[in-house]
Amino acid sequence: MKTRNFGFPRIGAKRELKKALEQFWSKEIEAEKLLQISRDIRKKNWQAQSILDDIPSNDFSFYDQILDLIYTFNCLPKRFKNLQKQENLSDLELYFALARGFQNEISDVKAMEMTKWFDTNYHFIVPELYTNTSFSLGKTIKIVEEYKEAKENGFNTLPNIVGPVTFLWIGKEIDKGFHRLDLIDSLLPIYTQIIQKLIDEGATKIQFDEPCLALDENPLIQTCIQKVYQKLTTDFPQLQITLGNYFDCYGANLDTVLQLPIHTLHLDLVRCGEQINDILNHPKLNNDIHLSLGIIDGRNVWKNDYKKSLEIINKVVHTLGKDRLILSPSCSLLHSPIDINLEDEHSKIHPEVKPWLSFAHQKIEELNELKLLASEKEASQHPLYIRNQIDIQSRVSSELVNNSSVKNRVQNLTNDDTQRTNDFKVRKIKQSIALQLPLLPTTSIGSLPQTKEVRKNRSLYKRKKLTEEQYSNYIQNEIKESIRFQEAIDMDVLVHGEFERNDMVEFFGEQLDGFTFTSHGWVQSFGSRYVKPPIIYGDVHRGKAMTVKESAYAQSLTKKPVKGMLTGPVTILQWSFVRDDQPREHTCQQISLAIRDEVTDLEEAGLKVIQIDEPAFREGLPLRKSDWKGYLQWAVNAFKIASCGVKDETQVHTHMCYSKFNDIIKSIAAMDADVITIECSRSQLHLLNAFSDFKYPNEIGPGIYDIHSPNVPSIYDMLDFINKAKIKIPLEQLWVNPDCGLKTRGWAETKTALEAMVSATKKARELFIEKV
Repeated sequence: MKTRNFGFPRIGAKRELKKALEQFWSKEIEAEKLLQISRDIRKKNWQAQSILDDIPSNDFSFYDQILDLIYTFNCLPKRFKNLQKQENLSDLELYFALARGFQNEISDVKAMEMTKWFDTNYHFIVPELYTNTSFSLGKTIKIVEEYKEAKENGFNTLPNIVGPVTFLWIGKEIDKGFHRLDLIDSLLPIYTQIIQKLIDEGATKIQFDEPCLALDENPLIQTCIQKVYQKLTTDFPQLQITLGNYFDCYGANLDTVLQLPIHTLHLDLVRCGEQINDILNHPKLNNDIHLSLGIIDGRNVWKNDYKKSLEIINKVVHTLGKDRLILSPSCSLLHSPIDINLEDEHSKIHPEVKPWLSFAHQKIEELNELKLLASEKEASQHPLYIRNQIDIQSRVSSELVNNSSVKNRVQNLTNDDTQRTNDFKVRKIKQSIALQLPLLPTTSIGSLPQTKEVRKNRSLYKRKKLTEEQYSNYIQNEIKESIRFQEAIDMDVLVHGEFERNDMVEFFGEQLDGFTFTSHGWVQSFGSRYVKPPIIYGDVHRGKAMTVKESAYAQSLTKKPVKGMLTGPVTILQWSFVRDDQPREHTCQQISLAIRDEVTDLEEAGLKVIQIDEPAFREGLPLRKSDWKGYLQWAVNAFKIASCGVKDETQVHTHMCYSKFNDIIKSIAAMDADVITIECSRSQLHLLNAFSDFKYPNEIGPGIYDIHSPNVPSIYDMLDFINKAKIKIPLEQLWVNPDCGLKTRGWAETKTALEAMVSATKKARELFIEKV
């Protein structure tokens, strides 16, 4: 029996990579310093995993592993082809330009598109593919160089690479009239060259990750998988090839992969435990194939239950024997925090919860311990097993986890809890009378600029350098100034600015029972952007109001409506480490009830407009469409539980950004928010087509300018955008707003942009009023 890992967090225990990247980008350090820091991180990672039989190489990246392949294959977008020569860029500068764009007085080259890696919150750079895309290798091949570097440091590693089928599948066609998988015959020889170079350096095994096999059955994918791995196993019979799929079962692709003459097949048994029975009983199971059992959760933080894992291991051993068995995480540990031991006595983690947790370092230790226990005749008597079960049982029986009143409240939910009193047509009339808003109402999404001063005062308050009263007075002054500004430019629906909030999920989690937080539990989202997801360990409950004080204060300053701002239950769920001892649906219902209580309190405090943001609504979709119905049903109900406890006169908004809406538009409509605001500026209104084609019945605010750019559109640019929007959506349904929150922007550009937005809207009213 062997142990294996195929991906370790690349950010460094103290976020060394983030700091080095940002210093390099700001020209505070030279390239060699960045390269040295990266070498140090890789060496420490290999050392941390050295207790395993197979440790990975090529799992490190400065920015993203798909960007690494784009650069390795020299398949850069056409707009970048001559940039290096024109601007005298180093190889490293060109690499970062692909991800971040490049701009100076002469050149303005847009960055490549970024989207999420399957159903994770990790972002990758999307390959841009043309009919005539050619692939070639440069002088330096990253996977080969890192394999050599590991050997020089005394580590014989398992090179890991995203397979050619997945690489092409996640790309996008820039030209029309071809399919991206048509390029497989051009790309495959490049993989062949890489393999030969690895063999020349002494490699005897390699893992190809093909998570496209977790998607719906597709004959194109199956054909390409057969072609690729039949050829590679034929060309390199001496090489042990592992095929890795994760985030779901192989499903209808199982017959295809079991007929491949590969050495090892990896299974994600955390996301799809039942597939082990399908494989062991499959008539086409190769008598020589090895199985990599992904029994350690690579995407969550909970300690492995050795009793359950050993039951699976023993079942496989009974059929295959130990020699054909490899123990591994379900997927790369890229999605896990690095080390629970970094959480010292000053950590935010609840002390009772800490023994239940396992981060990347601990997951490596768990693999080693499971291998040891699997060889024991009486594993249940071993001290490692006993200690593990004590921790597992303490979590099961903990009063911290279980709250009977919360569970009872969820069980007593009825259909009435997911319905407004009347339908939208009736509500619209009542809200029109209550709010007295003009045609094309203007608003912003929620957050306003969080300056250095705002962040400094929050830090001082958290470190107890400011009293509660001092901090409250400071926040109220920021709110007052923001309300005065919005009134001065004649915005219609105002926001309080969210100056008291750190993160849209963390802020609420810190005030809800059932959540705990880390001090060092960073996970990479993309590039140098890291997040610290909250940990939901128990039944979720709101003890007291979370936002009413600031929102009510803002409303007291103006006669115009102010929006109460909340994060929705699905987004709080998706952007947290979620408990694994009950269905996600149940946890989401608990969060929904907590948000519902807050919505009711905001209404009682005089807020007539309440926004419940759900930017992660689509992100939660299962990978296979056959599983969509169940998810969409409970996700829609979660939003409705949160939002349906108010009067008809209270207007409920939601916000979604950077999502594809076409295939879930019915579910978005079923959420029955009175107003939805979406991102439309980058897509140039393309995303609005889904709402137009569906004849979306409620009101909609297509974001008319891109808040992620410092450029401020002119009044006429915005007026043109409004004019195009009214062609797709009836004028009386349209709102005008930016495409996302303004937290990361500066005040100068924000004021200029919002003033222009309001001016453009007033001009639009003058032009269009007679048509309504």
